[in-house]
Amino acid sequence: MHKLDKIKQKIQTKASLDLLLKQWEKQNKKIVFTNGCFDLLHRGHIEYLSKAADLGDVLFIGVNTDASVRKLKGNNRPLQDEYSRLLILSALEFVDALILFDEETPYELIQRVQPHVLVKGADYKPENIVGYDIVKARGGEIKTIDFLSGFSTSELERKIKEG
Repeated sequence: MHKLDKIKQKIQTKASLDLLLKQWEKQNKKIVFTNGCFDLLHRGHIEYLSKAADLGDVLFIGVNTDASVRKLKGNNRPLQDEYSRLLILSALEFVDALILFDEETPYELIQRVQPHVLVKGADYKPENIVGYDIVKARGGEIKTIDFLSGFSTSELERKIKEG
């Protein structure tokens, strides 16, 4: 199997997701879940995601579709299409699986995945994180991770525009 095919296997569909979750359950894997747009992958993303991956056995990422990114960030975003964003993230060795979600929040996806650990940036209060109730109800953990100062997609976009 080619390396690119191995990378692409991490990208889940609704059909493949349930099989993967059953496999992880049989293996007693501690699932860590996070989500985001991940428009231009940068050092801040790498540090955040690697720290998230350290919190369990497998890292599962919900990635906003192009349409949902536009709703959140405006018509000039995303800068990269959803498949490109999925493929780039899936190339990271500490990312185990990803899926697109089109809803305003990943609530339904979190309900389906039932992660043991829910992770977001430290700009969120744990009790305000979407899915808090789901994860807490099953005895899971809510973790926040500090962002790396000076590294954001918006900051990169600003620098590019200023040329």
